[in-house]
Amino acid sequence: MTPHDVAKERAGRLAASHVTDGMRVGLGTGSTVHWTIVELGERRPDIVCTATSVQTHDLALSLGLEVVSPDEVGHLDITIDGADEVDPAFNLTKGGGNAHTREKIVAAMADRFVVVVDESKLVEQLGPFGTPIEVLDFAPGVVSAAVRSLGATEVVTRPVRTDNGNLVMLAHFGTIADPVELGARLSEVPGLVEHGIFPGSMVDRVVVAGLDGVRELVNDPRA
Repeated sequence: MTPHDVAKERAGRLAASHVTDGMRVGLGTGSTVHWTIVELGERRPDIVCTATSVQTHDLALSLGLEVVSPDEVGHLDITIDGADEVDPAFNLTKGGGNAHTREKIVAAMADRFVVVVDESKLVEQLGPFGTPIEVLDFAPGVVSAAVRSLGATEVVTRPVRTDNGNLVMLAHFGTIADPVELGARLSEVPGLVEHGIFPGSMVDRVVVAGLDGVRELVNDPRA
């Protein structure tokens, strides 16, 4: 493993320390939160989990964790997931793994949303990664045109589909001055199932992996 990989493992395992017996836990998708799931599988706390992707579901089951559907668990104490970008206001870009619709549902179900990333994901403004959007197959050209009307200079269809069977596009807006406003406008586009902008108000804290160690950034609304 490279030093970068080691740092990601440390951060993922540290994030698992926020999980205690009796919790209902949302498990995210990605290379860093993978280690959160591994740590939970090794420690085996008395928890019930729900997963944001087929990949995560299968991994958690293989490690002996109890995994049920979101409807079965109903409400979560904590969700732990990764991100592709995190800005200083804790706004996120998610969807690099094409699971952002399920990830947003599971994050919204939780009292606490803990994000685990490596330090390369910290940005001054969202946008360089692009904004993933999940789109119905019915009229993708219409949706793409609507997204361009909101300021996207390019909308590219990815060669994969989501676990929901829908198309995934990546919209490039450049740097995004107001992610919350853009997210609200994207949510109004008919045929756009979900977008990958997560407002900072959802986030409790961010666990950051760096070559010099792991640190936690706490989102204190009083600050």
